Amino acid sequence: MITVLLIVHGLMAVTLLGAITHQAFSVAAPAPGRRSFFARFRQVNAAAYARPIVVLFVLTALCGGLLYPRYRIDVRTTLEDLQLRAANGVFEIKEHLVALGLGLLPGYWLLWQAPPSTEGARSRRYVTWLLAFVVWWGFLVGHVLNNIKGLLP
Repeated sequence: MITVLLIVHGLMAVTLLGAITHQAFSVAAPAPGRRSFFARFRQVNAAAYARPIVVLFVLTALCGGLLYPRYRIDVRTTLEDLQLRAANGVFEIKEHLVALGLGLLPGYWLLWQAPPSTEGARSRRYVTWLLAFVVWWGFLVGHVLNNIKGLLP
């Protein structure tokens, strides 16, 4: 059951990662007139991503919360036994950042529900990039820690 939950958590995290990355790059700067891959990557309807991002963030965090007791028993104790303090430290930072991200979600959602304006564009850009950082940090740290545990006996 834990393996299935871990796979579902990972798939939701990848989906969230793709959505927030699309949205973050779409608000970073105006897309150039040429039709390159990166220009098309940035030419998405960024507002349409807000609701799915909020739902995915909450569901991924809840799924991670269900996995957390198992992490505490299996992975963290192994990391402590091997004195991998840095690995434990980055996971602690991940926990705090995800909690801050959950607190940021209502403001993020409200910013994206407001009609597009020049005043709100900066706020949307900064909040979106901050949330993108939280998602990328959480994804990379979770992936690396999962791999560390998989490499250990």
